[in-house]
Amino acid sequence: MYESEANENVGKVCELPQEVLECFSELRKIVVRRTVLPWSEHCTECVWPTCYTSCDQYAPRADQRCQRFVEGMVRVDCPSSLNGYLLKIQFKKWAKLWTEGNLRTYKTAHADRLERKDHQIAKYIGWVPVNWLRVKATHKRYSWKKRMAKIQVRSALLPEAMLIECYNPNNHPVMMTFVIRSEGSPIPYQSLLAMKPGFNRHRIEVSAIGRLVDLSSQFSVELAPNEIEDGCTLYFGAMDFVIDGARQTKEKESVNIIAKDTVQLKLCKCVVWDLDNTLWEGILVEDGAENLRLKPGIMDLLKTLDERGILISAVSKNNRDDALAVLRNFGIAEYFLYPQISWNPKSQGLRQLASDLNIGIDSLMFVDDSPFERAEVNATYPEIMVLDASEYRTILTRAECHAAVTEESKKRRLFYAEQQVRDAAKEEYKGDYLAFLRDCGLHLRVLPMTEANLERVHELTQRTNQMNFSGNRYSKEQLYDIMNNHEIDSYVLDCRDQFGAYGTVGFCTVQRMENRMTDLMFSCRIQAKRVEHAFVSHIIRKYRGLKPCDFFVSYRKTDRNIGPGKVFEELGFEVESEINGVSQLKYPNGKENRDEGIVVIIDETRLTSKPSLAV
Repeated sequence: MYESEANENVGKVCELPQEVLECFSELRKIVVRRTVLPWSEHCTECVWPTCYTSCDQYAPRADQRCQRFVEGMVRVDCPSSLNGYLLKIQFKKWAKLWTEGNLRTYKTAHADRLERKDHQIAKYIGWVPVNWLRVKATHKRYSWKKRMAKIQVRSALLPEAMLIECYNPNNHPVMMTFVIRSEGSPIPYQSLLAMKPGFNRHRIEVSAIGRLVDLSSQFSVELAPNEIEDGCTLYFGAMDFVIDGARQTKEKESVNIIAKDTVQLKLCKCVVWDLDNTLWEGILVEDGAENLRLKPGIMDLLKTLDERGILISAVSKNNRDDALAVLRNFGIAEYFLYPQISWNPKSQGLRQLASDLNIGIDSLMFVDDSPFERAEVNATYPEIMVLDASEYRTILTRAECHAAVTEESKKRRLFYAEQQVRDAAKEEYKGDYLAFLRDCGLHLRVLPMTEANLERVHELTQRTNQMNFSGNRYSKEQLYDIMNNHEIDSYVLDCRDQFGAYGTVGFCTVQRMENRMTDLMFSCRIQAKRVEHAFVSHIIRKYRGLKPCDFFVSYRKTDRNIGPGKVFEELGFEVESEINGVSQLKYPNGKENRDEGIVVIIDETRLTSKPSLAV
């Protein structure tokens, strides 16, 4: 179902190739029950209703709501498809598909009747001759559909998966973020879907979603394209939770291939190896350590990954001490960070590893020879890149394993190795955590951005997610412009403690005229060490020293940075406003700003020839 009452535009099915229409027709023979979700036109930066007057992207539809699709949701009749129609959508900037969610399924014949009834009611509304009355009827109709969708009905016939069909007529893939948010769950389910040129069908298992999101409470679903040009056109078929009684093998295989291709486009931060018959030839508990041999090329492969700054670890079902001894005997144990070697399910080991490394689980690549183990991981965490061990020689050629190599990235493993020492020291420490941090001897050097460190800053802006408070991703050319802009102060942050160096861990920009911090991002290596608190406090004192005034921060809150973003609340910033998804925060002039005494700041920058600051 969709906002049929808001748009009368109709597309032509002849615009689609016949082979694509045949693909859209396949689910009719497979799906026995489905939901009827009321999809609508929405905005990723919506702050309704204030954005209708403040946002320069606002364009009114006939019903005065914001038009984020060029021609609205254009219906293309296709009786053989699961819904009986397709939706042609031309996305504008910030556009997304959004719906209230539920798991209430109907037999396909009943769902067809609901779709036809909705379409007929939309026609009646379109015939209303008085404009204001037609607008009011449009609002009431869609509000009713949303209210009905919010009603959660308990049933034994729960759907098995969410299916999303899309035809991409462009000659390049379109990446889309699929998100489910629930009122009962602090963490949303999120996955990146690649809509390759041609027909695509993605299957997201309800069991995988349910591990993160409480689907028994009220939830919403959204599909948002990433980094597209205005007018990018896609055609959508099924976008519903389904029960597919046949679940044919061919269908499963095609979906798995699509899912695999999707995750391969993500940046890999850590390659995780199974051991037996994957990293080495043979099985440790059966053949004995003396009969094992590293697979050809493994040593060089590990060295190259390490030089590229891609981390390495292992998740294996084995006796931990015996397996670690084999890694030492082969002379490669130093490469493997936080190895998870036990008899637990491998999905559990991968989850723990991502937590230990403090990286997103979707940035792991898992290599295993066992179809069962790969399937278990895929079913639990479909966002993980899963690779058959027979393909290990292709790892270095894969796009997700290619990133700019810097002096910093070459040392990445050493930074994590030193962190393991820190973790061990923290476990043995008898005092409280803040006292432990004070004893660590944390030093933060504040440097200007120069050509010497610009490459590392670029890498940082591209890789940082959890502690990126602006959400900006800068090209090297943009960083050069920032570096040479006399109205912007840019800072590069380098950190170390008694255990070793963290390297370049942060980047910040401050707009001189506004006295506003517009960029702040840190590597996750320093998370929870109060470094961000110390630096922000230092910057406030620095600008106050020039002229007493309020200090401002622009903070774009996301699902990933909401935890680290509490630094502003903890320091005492006040929320002034929220515009286009960006919170405008203020640290009032005169508010006390104390040094915690945890981090020593060594500032090697100077404020010179600075214009008057805004008060």
